[in-house]
Amino acid sequence: MTNFRKGILLLVMLAAVAFAAVRPFESSVTNAQQTSTAPTPTPTPIDDEEVIKIDTEVVNVLFTAQDKSRRMVTDLKQSEVQILENGQVQEIMAFAKQVDLPMSLAILIDTSLSQERTLPEEKAAAISFLESVIRPAKDEVAVVTFTGESTLEQGMTNNITRLRRAIDRVQFVAPSGYLGGGVATGGGMGTPPISGDNQSVTASTAIWDSIWVTSDEILGPAPERTRRAIILLSDGVDTSSKKKLDDAVRAANKAEAIIYSIGIGDNFYGGVDRGALNKISERTGGRAYFPRDEKELRDAFRQIEEDMRSQYLIAYEPVNQKRDGSYRTITINITSPQREKIKLTHRQGYFAQTSNQK
Repeated sequence: MTNFRKGILLLVMLAAVAFAAVRPFESSVTNAQQTSTAPTPTPTPIDDEEVIKIDTEVVNVLFTAQDKSRRMVTDLKQSEVQILENGQVQEIMAFAKQVDLPMSLAILIDTSLSQERTLPEEKAAAISFLESVIRPAKDEVAVVTFTGESTLEQGMTNNITRLRRAIDRVQFVAPSGYLGGGVATGGGMGTPPISGDNQSVTASTAIWDSIWVTSDEILGPAPERTRRAIILLSDGVDTSSKKKLDDAVRAANKAEAIIYSIGIGDNFYGGVDRGALNKISERTGGRAYFPRDEKELRDAFRQIEEDMRSQYLIAYEPVNQKRDGSYRTITINITSPQREKIKLTHRQGYFAQTSNQK
């Protein structure tokens, strides 16, 4: 960045502090130039109405930090971190701990055959999570269920009563050929059922399609300074998606949505695909949890809540300002030797704007 542009950005930031007239992280500035009444030696006059515009893209990245005991680290300083884009160090414009940003969440609930016995516990834990986390004045949530197709049970709302009713309505969807009764007699979460009557039944489960449509159509483009997340309740076994896992990651990254996966499945139907759930979460900046019982399920929701309330925000203006729609990798490093064992979790990249985006 040239010294001239740095100077313009500095003046904008100072003006924001003095007058609260410029939103944080906004980097589009208009500066009207006035001609002097005194004679000047400049051979070419400057139009009084000439406007200097700086049109740049600012990238916001949320991240969490944990020590070796998996405790949240809440006292990091800007001097202790470094951010890189495509391997190139970037200049940090802003760094702050963020606990009050508005949240937009989508809860995706797998209602296929493998979830029949665990669904009641999942619903109870999800309702408890919403009641403890959601701030009606700031946050909003959508509820989506899926098997082979996705169903919007409740669009984005801050009304806890509507959300509770939507989750209460969620039901297991029996696939074709299901006889019933065979899996309902098992023990707790992860315990194989007693009867084998339905062993040959194959459920249609389109996880990646559901993440893609939720990111693209329900969350959509990310508004400025909003925390966004998808909480996925599934076994991670996708049997019928038209989209691939990479497509789901791309859509979530475009929506700037972190994916938290809660891996719940039935061993009778193949158990949980830990690899797929770890991958979809890690590549979007989230984490995957694999509860073995109802207590661990509720613990997983509590850890997600803690994650979302212990985030940091880094803002930087990329050195590469090309509007080419390319994918740019993001890396955040700890630079302090005393903090070297801290693990950071963040999205692994973003898609640059294109020339037709404003």
